Amino acid sequence: MSSTIASRRYAKALLEVAEEGGLAEAVANDLEVIRVTLDHSRDLVTMLKSPIIKGDTKARILKEVFSGLSEKTLLFINLLCRKKRASILQDVIDEYSALQDERDGIVNVDVASAVELDDEQSKKLIDGLAKYTGKKVKARLSLDKALLGGVTVKIGDTILDNSVKHQLQQLNSALTENA
Repeated sequence: MSSTIASRRYAKALLEVAEEGGLAEAVANDLEVIRVTLDHSRDLVTMLKSPIIKGDTKARILKEVFSGLSEKTLLFINLLCRKKRASILQDVIDEYSALQDERDGIVNVDVASAVELDDEQSKKLIDGLAKYTGKKVKARLSLDKALLGGVTVKIGDTILDNSVKHQLQQLNSALTENA
């Protein structure tokens, strides 16, 4: 079984159990704490991916590091370690977040712009994307000076490219095609 499929299955099971117990938000908060910690600790990530370190040892280390988390989250981490799946913890966290957003009708959008958008521009763009998708939009804004002007928007597998760079490429293609 690929790690993506396994990650999604574990995340789905965790979300179902968390929802049954009314703990979906608490577990999401716990997973965010884990995500931030893993993002800042290369040693911890290396330990999780190491085939040399036994699952029980990984579970014990994670329990000590994340002792302030809810019991359900700690039990889940222990299960992942016992099943020799600790290496996919980060992927499970990403999948859990995606499943929760899907359940809540939220779509994640990546927006790259050539210049930094002010609050009003960001709000207009997000509102327009919400109308376009028919869902609540959670946008990640970034700068990409290579665009020269305009924005690119990535919604799942769909890319909306309204950048000057893209328009210049299309113009170049049209001109070279006719030449």
